[in-house]
Amino acid sequence: MSNLVEKLNWRYATKKMDASKTVNDEKVERILEAIRLTATSSGLQPYEVIVVKNQELREQIVPNAFNQSQISDCSHLLVFAAWDNYTPERINHMFDLVNEERGVINEGWENYRKMILATYPPRDPEVNYQHAARQAYIGLGTALIAAAEEGVDSTPMEGFVPEKVDEILGLTERGLRSVVLLPLGYRAEEGDWLKGLKKVRRPKEEFITEIN
Repeated sequence: MSNLVEKLNWRYATKKMDASKTVNDEKVERILEAIRLTATSSGLQPYEVIVVKNQELREQIVPNAFNQSQISDCSHLLVFAAWDNYTPERINHMFDLVNEERGVINEGWENYRKMILATYPPRDPEVNYQHAARQAYIGLGTALIAAAEEGVDSTPMEGFVPEKVDEILGLTERGLRSVVLLPLGYRAEEGDWLKGLKKVRRPKEEFITEIN
């Protein structure tokens, strides 16, 4: 754990990526697998991760993301895209997958399925999207930690126009909406105003409350 804390102290939201450096496939796959294995509400995994390596597509995104150069200079751009709604088909697919993989049908699990089906699909689609988007942020947190563990720089980004990114990547027709972007790469030696500055966080006594 001490080593992980050291790596979290090392990481920061990189402002300038070195476009000449590429993250090797093994590191990227481990980061993606960490995201895939992370927690989600009811295990539904109501989002997908789009890995954009295509340079032309990344350059199309840049002007729709306040011209943040990390998007075009990074090695891999991860786009966390949430379901636009919870549907019976999506919910049943995940419950059926669990039954198939475990090889058993549990009565409690099936009752839980019925409860989810009775609760989620009737809700307003925007309420469901916002719930799914919060699950995507759990994956983002895992991705930041996994990238730090791999010695890979990353920059979480909400500063973009989701509708434009959805259009560029063809997400709308897939029933997805972009939530947050995460460029992966390596920090540039020059041109990053944040590089080398002390990491500053609120002290523990202001941040953590223990209730005994």
